[in-house]
Amino acid sequence: MMKISSTPRWFFAALSIYALAACAPQAERIASAASPERAARPEVDWAFEASDIPVDTEFRFGKLENGMRYVIRQNATPKGTALVRLGVAAGSLDEKDGEEGYAHFVEHMAFNGSKNVPEGEMVRLLERDGLAFGADTNASTGFERTTYKLDLPRNDLTLLDTALMLMRETAGRLTFAPESVARERGVVLSELRDRSTFSLKNSIDTAKFSHPDALYPKRFPIGTTEALNAATAQTLKAFWEREYIPAHAVVIVVGDFDPDLVEAGIVKHFSDWEARPADPQPGGGPVNLDDAGRTHIFIDPAQPERITAFQHGPFLDEPDTVAQRQENLLRSIGYDIVNRRFQRAARQPSPPFRGAGFGTGDVFKAARSTRLIVDTSDRKWRYGLISAVQEYRRALQYGFSDSEVAEQVANIRTSIINGAASAETRSHHALAGAAWRLIEDEQVPSDPRTVLQRFEEFAPDITTQAVLAALKREAVVLDNPLLRFRGRYAPEGGENAIREAWNEAMRQTLVRPQDASNDAFAYTDFGPAGEVVADKREPALGIRTVRFGNGVILNLKHTDLEKDRIRVKLSIDGGRKLNSMANPLATELVPYLGEGGLGQHSEDDLQTILAGRTVSNGMKAGDETFVANARTTPRDLELQLQLMAAYITDPGYRREGLERYRQDINRYFAQLDATPASALRGGIGGIISDKDPRFTTLPPDAYRKLTFADLSQAISDRLARGALEIGMTGDLDEDRAIALVARTFGALPTREATFRSYDEQPARIFSADRSQRILRHTGQSDQALLRLTWPTRDDSDPIEAMKLELLERVVRVALTEKLREALGKAYSPSASSSLSRSWQGYGTFGIAASVAQNDVV
Repeated sequence: MMKISSTPRWFFAALSIYALAACAPQAERIASAASPERAARPEVDWAFEASDIPVDTEFRFGKLENGMRYVIRQNATPKGTALVRLGVAAGSLDEKDGEEGYAHFVEHMAFNGSKNVPEGEMVRLLERDGLAFGADTNASTGFERTTYKLDLPRNDLTLLDTALMLMRETAGRLTFAPESVARERGVVLSELRDRSTFSLKNSIDTAKFSHPDALYPKRFPIGTTEALNAATAQTLKAFWEREYIPAHAVVIVVGDFDPDLVEAGIVKHFSDWEARPADPQPGGGPVNLDDAGRTHIFIDPAQPERITAFQHGPFLDEPDTVAQRQENLLRSIGYDIVNRRFQRAARQPSPPFRGAGFGTGDVFKAARSTRLIVDTSDRKWRYGLISAVQEYRRALQYGFSDSEVAEQVANIRTSIINGAASAETRSHHALAGAAWRLIEDEQVPSDPRTVLQRFEEFAPDITTQAVLAALKREAVVLDNPLLRFRGRYAPEGGENAIREAWNEAMRQTLVRPQDASNDAFAYTDFGPAGEVVADKREPALGIRTVRFGNGVILNLKHTDLEKDRIRVKLSIDGGRKLNSMANPLATELVPYLGEGGLGQHSEDDLQTILAGRTVSNGMKAGDETFVANARTTPRDLELQLQLMAAYITDPGYRREGLERYRQDINRYFAQLDATPASALRGGIGGIISDKDPRFTTLPPDAYRKLTFADLSQAISDRLARGALEIGMTGDLDEDRAIALVARTFGALPTREATFRSYDEQPARIFSADRSQRILRHTGQSDQALLRLTWPTRDDSDPIEAMKLELLERVVRVALTEKLREALGKAYSPSASSSLSRSWQGYGTFGIAASVAQNDVV
């Protein structure tokens, strides 16, 4: 079962940092994106032209005479590949009344015919060049921008020319044939149907309550059924012609190409795009800055309990400068400390809440909002809210300790050092992300090494007083906030009870916080270093395999793909093969070992002890092994190995880890049947296995009664004696790595030399009953998902495996062409081939499509 993070999902796309403005006169204050209070800025093409932050000179920036901008970055990680992006500042905010969903509809039409690419040929053209539709070719529409994406598998100039040609077709040569619009309407409506889930409904309700006068709650990009049904080829083309103009567009190319050749290709394809006047984009507001004191309740059987308190302040337009980044850094440390305190409270054996978060973000350019979010178990909202409010008030009244600031500074310093060390091997996506932040947020892309230099120069000024002052300059005071409750059960006492709980929390006397202790890491000595008894290198791949006297195997290889990064994989015999007919949930709690801490340290203690270190502690159960993956640095490799060894020799099995699991499992079952997809995931295992309990979702109580004592009994022998293999690759010194493993895993007691076969386990079968099965869900009544599944084979024959992989791709293309393009009945039909490596003879091939209920025949 997937582990669910306890971190709240902020409604904001990002937490932005602004200064707290003085109160306006008592007349009602309305903030609007069209007229925010801000200092005049110089008109520049790029934000770095008006900033004192040095731009990364490896980027090439340009602007054509027609107003279109472009960004080019040569990069060889991964080598021989590239990505091409076209961004158009045309999103759902640009729609007028009656055009709801047009920006998204136009995005779909980009794949349905243009001047030089007939309808149906674009996808085929891309497939012929090795780009899978939906994976390497995609697009997305947001409130403010539509983005078209092509990931190129080769740095072939002909392929680059094709990609730029297709982007140019989208930008200014779409045809909008009436018959194409009619077919694609079904696809867009299918996507609207598929996305109409409890999550979207909650987001829309949140937006309408938070900002009732704003434009954006009326302009969610998915659109409305009425507007989409009314759209015609003429009205869609009119929107496209109005918004798709050079001044709104930017092309980004990152990859293993000569920048001169890329620039020449952009000029060749886009210079003839005719310039037209650009209308200013409507803002997402207005936001009433005096809106306060309202309370709202939203009930949905699939929604876990949450209370959000928030209040608005004016949007302050602050350009990206060195001084502003320093202010942002201080504020972020303050928020992180408050949220760290919330995290510590949520990790208690009897926590007051499941999780909480505090932060401030912008509402487009209309306002900023400060939010306190509290996630609680069902019907525990009052206690959780009061506890979180007390911690929020305590932080603003008493401030922070030196140790709290030091912990956050250590984490930030390590992140910046790691970024600087690996600057030369950043991925295409990371570099494209830096370009997007420049375009969308006017954040200057600078070399990570200069970021490190500026940080170290500023670090002495990061004091507890400076952090608190910066936080208070930004955070809007929650003195009479808007309060929103969501959950499965209506709160007793209704809106009045929620408001009274808030008021009670604000009245309570506060106690000054006590500083947390910071012990030393207790797991540095595992005994005498193990002896190497075998050491050989495989000539074809260059993998070095070392065996220690206690049976531990180490496979390692130095690579230059990621500078200053080492990937470590630990595999221990066992995994889900320990699940039996009598005990099918034996390994269910394995993903929560980390949250159960160690014998000497709780997980929360470890977070403080290991602050500033690049290590991780997650473990999961695979089919036949327990697996832990980590991405560390040469500096922290020894600590990473010590941490991994500690978790297999002295797991803590602490109550707080079990508490987190039970909270998550309750949420899982509350949402299990909320959508067709989740209902299918919960039911298909039992269907195709003839209800074999090892592969079937069992009743909720079977999970709720699990204990760490049960887990310890099931896996302790494997952790102590099971065959153990370590894989290590990256920027490593092989001999040093061998010595570090010798002092950790090589020093452990003798283990089994080989991984077990588990032949005593009953085989995994595919049901002989091929009759139709129907699963029920509780989502919208018009939603359905159709899946067909066939038995295949295991992956022991690579030729047969490749044949099935090829079949998967062919069938996916055929499904897309038929169900999506020709019939307009499904948004994203899929095909999948899954061949088992662990269960002899077992594999499946499946096809699936989300369709309307009345189309299931």
